[in-house]
Amino acid sequence: MSTFKAPKGTYDLTPPDSAKYLAVREAIAAPLKNSGYGYIETPGFEDVALFSRGVGESTDIVTKEMYTLTTKGGSQLALRPEGTASVLRAALEANLHKLGNLPVKLWYSGSYYRYERPQKGRYRHFSQVGAEAIGAEDPALDAELIILADQAYRALGLREFRILLNSLGDKECRPVYRDALQGFLRELDLDEETRRRIEINPLRVLDDKRPEVQKQLTGAPVLRDFLCDACKAYHEQVRDLLNEAGVIYEDDEKLVRGLDYYTRTTFEFVHDGLGSQSAVGGGGRYDGLSEMIGGPALPSVGWALGVDRTVLALEAEGIELDLPSTTSVFAVPLGEEARRVLFGVVTRLRREGVAADFAYGGRGLKGAMKSANRSGARFTIVAGERDLAEGHVQLKDMESGEQMPVPVSDVVETVRARLA
Repeated sequence: MSTFKAPKGTYDLTPPDSAKYLAVREAIAAPLKNSGYGYIETPGFEDVALFSRGVGESTDIVTKEMYTLTTKGGSQLALRPEGTASVLRAALEANLHKLGNLPVKLWYSGSYYRYERPQKGRYRHFSQVGAEAIGAEDPALDAELIILADQAYRALGLREFRILLNSLGDKECRPVYRDALQGFLRELDLDEETRRRIEINPLRVLDDKRPEVQKQLTGAPVLRDFLCDACKAYHEQVRDLLNEAGVIYEDDEKLVRGLDYYTRTTFEFVHDGLGSQSAVGGGGRYDGLSEMIGGPALPSVGWALGVDRTVLALEAEGIELDLPSTTSVFAVPLGEEARRVLFGVVTRLRREGVAADFAYGGRGLKGAMKSANRSGARFTIVAGERDLAEGHVQLKDMESGEQMPVPVSDVVETVRARLA
């Protein structure tokens, strides 16, 4: 055992469990790839100001949870706590919005970092798959992204998740609501830190999960009552499109996301089997974020789905993913000549797209067959001096136990045919 361990609040993904996480990532990405979203990858760290401007200086993410560092040259950097600001920064830097095909539709996958109190479903290092549609103000885009996430979860077999939907208004109507909410909140018995939030961004108080805060919020002004006609019409179009697509959702007038850049449509995917950490993903529209980070006006919408939380949701529903075996064929050589011949067979199988492995380390038949069993291979190829002298190998079906001699020259084609 190493004297070192993974840092507190982090984890390692190792086989066989890592296959489940890969399958979740691929299932979330699949509908995006089929809907015009191109893959983007950004650095694991960015300028601190990107997040303080975009995510919001008053958010817990910026004030308490970012991992920051100072370079030898004096630059202030932060490990990325979320993906949207980085993706938008990269799209602007590459001038993707000037290529004439708006919206720019992008998807990404990676690790993110927040200094939080570690608990089940909440880690200091976590994995997400995200999608962003940049440069278009269209209710159909909002609906599309919600539908694609719903499609991904259902493809994984999840059925007990819920979609919460709300509108946060825009720069025209939200200031009126902000004033009304501040007036209400100032009358409550709240701690000093929460009172500071009231003045900077009162919506953050609505997102406070502490029971002593939540019980005082009964009767708080509801944003829905303050939406302008344009925001109401936009939200109704999103709802109509979701209804037309047969996507079931719940209107949640109290839903606000933990990031300051959201406008109009906001949504969250929750799973009640996860306890207090019930959100498995979420997102919304962020029409002003580009301007916040120095870019042109580019109305956009996106989401991020937690891979870790999605795996926990699968476990909560007792869903076992149908994961393909990492190995279809396992070769067991008995002797040096067999080692040379079977290594060539394994190489040819791999070139033909067959997942094949080899008994390395010169173990005897008993030890090698144990490895074959553990690999999950459907077939085992065994060869010794006598087999090779007769020009064949032994092909064993690990499911039925049937074993048959196969000419060396035919073994690759025979295996491919049997696997098909």
